[in-house]
Amino acid sequence: MPPGFNQHPGQDRGPRAGATLKDLKKDSTVFRLFKYIFKNYKMNFVVVTLCIVVSSVTSLASSLFTRSLIDDYITPMTAAAAPDYAPLAVALVKLGAIILVGIIASYVQSLIMIHVGQGTMLRIRKDLFSHMETLPLKYFDNHSHGDIMSVYTNDVDTLRQVVGNSVPSLFRSLVTIVATFVSMVVLSVPLTVVAVLMAFLMYKVTTGLGKVSRKYFVERQRNLGRVNGFIEEMVSGQKVVKVYCHEDKALEQFAALNEELRASVYNANKIGNIIMPINSNIGNFMYVLLAILGSLIALGYLPGAALTLGSLVSFLTLQRNFTRPVTQISNEINSIVMASAGTDRLYALLDETPEVDEGSVTLEKEGEGRWSWKEADGKLRKLEGLVSLTDVDFSYVPEKQVLYDITLTAYPGQKIAFVGGTGAGKTTITNLINRFYEIQDGTITYDGFSVAGIRKADLRRSLGIVLQETKLFSGSVLDNIRYGRLDATDEECRAAARLVHADAFIRRLPNGYDTVLDADGGNLSQGERQLLAIARAAVADPPVLILDEATSSIDTRTERLIQQGMDSLMKGRTTFVIAHRLSTVQNADYIAVMDHGRIIERGKHFELLEQKGKYYELFTGNQIT
Repeated sequence: MPPGFNQHPGQDRGPRAGATLKDLKKDSTVFRLFKYIFKNYKMNFVVVTLCIVVSSVTSLASSLFTRSLIDDYITPMTAAAAPDYAPLAVALVKLGAIILVGIIASYVQSLIMIHVGQGTMLRIRKDLFSHMETLPLKYFDNHSHGDIMSVYTNDVDTLRQVVGNSVPSLFRSLVTIVATFVSMVVLSVPLTVVAVLMAFLMYKVTTGLGKVSRKYFVERQRNLGRVNGFIEEMVSGQKVVKVYCHEDKALEQFAALNEELRASVYNANKIGNIIMPINSNIGNFMYVLLAILGSLIALGYLPGAALTLGSLVSFLTLQRNFTRPVTQISNEINSIVMASAGTDRLYALLDETPEVDEGSVTLEKEGEGRWSWKEADGKLRKLEGLVSLTDVDFSYVPEKQVLYDITLTAYPGQKIAFVGGTGAGKTTITNLINRFYEIQDGTITYDGFSVAGIRKADLRRSLGIVLQETKLFSGSVLDNIRYGRLDATDEECRAAARLVHADAFIRRLPNGYDTVLDADGGNLSQGERQLLAIARAAVADPPVLILDEATSSIDTRTERLIQQGMDSLMKGRTTFVIAHRLSTVQNADYIAVMDHGRIIERGKHFELLEQKGKYYELFTGNQIT
């Protein structure tokens, strides 16, 4: 995949300099994510690193000052008859200035990491959406829409905490550990050895429990996606649920899924939440142990370099700084593991293979009703609309063939109808013409060119499609009609609506063409939504039309009303009609009767009736009305 695959022509992608999530494929998902963040925010992390170093050094300086405070000021002053407080005041002012610098550095670091965290979320969602738009339809057929939405919401949101807090914590912990370790060695080697051994124990506890909890967090994210998917299905199908009184069964299914989610969350948090208390107790035990050992060394009961009271207090303070990073990591282990699980799912989507387009032949729309081929020499040739299928075989999955030896030709301007029972393969044929799926054998040509050699975007723009299931988008009626061709003028959209007899009901709406539609056109009837979908195809003005039971949701009276407009729309265009009502295809130039993936009869309406075969049964038996 070439660089910049996320960008579509003419689309403003915003600040996209840097790596995309898809660029980083060879490492573990969490490491890929960190590399992605660092590559896109190099200078930010340079500044953050400097701020962390300054903050850590100032924190270390305040800890070391305890030694000087006790040994150089407090102890001498307690022995003096008339103590001079001026030197102590100067030292405290200097310490205050150092601490102030550390506070400023921490504040700057926090501001930058807020920018990095929110910017990363912005980029991740852009990359996800851009990549999703390149995926073939079979991906969406095989994945729950609610589960896909869960990737955008829950899984991406789990990254916010780790990006905003865990990433800078890793830098801060590294700097703090190194600087503190050096200072501890200078103060006391024996005590440092004990502190390192205890810190290693804390590390092993953290990593060991983290590995156990990770699998539960992965299960948690998966179960959360399943719950979201089920809810999405129930919300969109609520009318069907109520019609069939399926509420109790839906509650039972949801309770089962919800219980699985609860159990996985409980198991994950049960392990994750004990890490910090265990490490805190190890840290407290270490503090007491070091205090005892340090006191024995200072009093001469154990071998080692002499320790002053100030050195011992400073060492114990440094020990807290040394173990705090491990404790912080323990405290963040839940978010880190959750982010890891979410990142796995995120990259599972991003690693899906995009839809391949090896086509090089281009199509151009010159004007109203005029489409042309652009040949290699730059010359334009009129697109006629001749579609031919020869010996086409197709399977959605390798073990189950759907179409067998489909051969037919649609000449320019012809109306080709497919009839047959559910699952016969009618819609599948049209999905192959526009390359929503790729054939296993045979050829499909468009004006003599193999559709595999035509750019998919051009091919699909030249095929106007009206589906049985309508989909309207948020926006006005005019916006939804213009979806068929984004450069269409308002008048062209209105003309398309008049052509299919949608203009009358649109003008009765509260604001006419400017009426804003509810979610998926919920404030319109099913027939009205279908009329808008037909108008959308009309404004596209394509040379070839595919009508997939386009009038199945329209009553007989409305169907008759728009039939004249549909005939005008189909005039001069090659049209494929998947018929729900046989009355709509009696005037077709060619009718193909489908059964179990094969064309078993073909011809005109009266020819098929004379054969008294399957079509005759369908027509006289009223099996398709």
